[in-house]
Amino acid sequence: MADYIPSLASVDPQQFGMAVASNDGEVQVVGDCDVSFSVQSISKVFSLALVVANDGDQIWRRVSREPSGNPFNSLLQLDQEHGKPRNPFINAGALVVTDRLHSITGDATAYIRALVRRESGNPHIDGDPHVARSEGQQGHRNAALAHLLASYGNLECPVEAVLEQYFWQCSLSMTCRELALAASFLSRNGIRADGTRLLSGSHAKRINAVMLTCGTYDAAGEFAYRVGLPAKSGVGGGILAVIPDRCTICVWSPALGPSGNSTAGLAALDAFTTRTGWSIF
Repeated sequence: MADYIPSLASVDPQQFGMAVASNDGEVQVVGDCDVSFSVQSISKVFSLALVVANDGDQIWRRVSREPSGNPFNSLLQLDQEHGKPRNPFINAGALVVTDRLHSITGDATAYIRALVRRESGNPHIDGDPHVARSEGQQGHRNAALAHLLASYGNLECPVEAVLEQYFWQCSLSMTCRELALAASFLSRNGIRADGTRLLSGSHAKRINAVMLTCGTYDAAGEFAYRVGLPAKSGVGGGILAVIPDRCTICVWSPALGPSGNSTAGLAALDAFTTRTGWSIF
């Protein structure tokens, strides 16, 4: 369990849920699919999509697109590479993305919340203040990353504001069903649930590509080998996966492996793609 976030340490590790949302709007579910959980780093997909939607490719001047090969909260790598994070899905990269979204919109939290509410169909989705407070009290390494980024001139907003926004987005509480629906624009080449366009087809393709290579931290190679899908995991136990032009999948089980990915979630997605033959390879 992610016991370094106290509010996540007490979650029942035996829970399991899965939802598959097809591009025509049908949703197939199993298990604890309607139990809300802390999405944590899965939220980084939505913040990145909003930055790209509003600012195009400008974010890639400040964040790279390479796998890190190191833990998601590494300070050493960020310092060695002069304050430019390896990718937008490790913590340092997500802090830069959150910073940019806050600069563009004036309220990053409101824009992320509005997006997931609209796409999932649930107008009541919100951050969990207890989780956000817990992260803020224990988030010393994230604070260190933010200050290091600022020392290299790679933050536009005050460190405290960026951290507040970042902790809130990670505290979003959603179900497997809601997450699968909320991210379906990535399997529909950037098209929202209402038929309007959030991302160009090219931008959707590129976000999926970064998810494949970087979305499961330093286990991205193993995940690609076993599952063969773009995906983003979170230490709350969720994994969001995309099958372009077909469906979006969310699986949740809180017990984590050594890289911070759900152990049962990885096994379930491995079994799913093996049995269905649905993968990008």
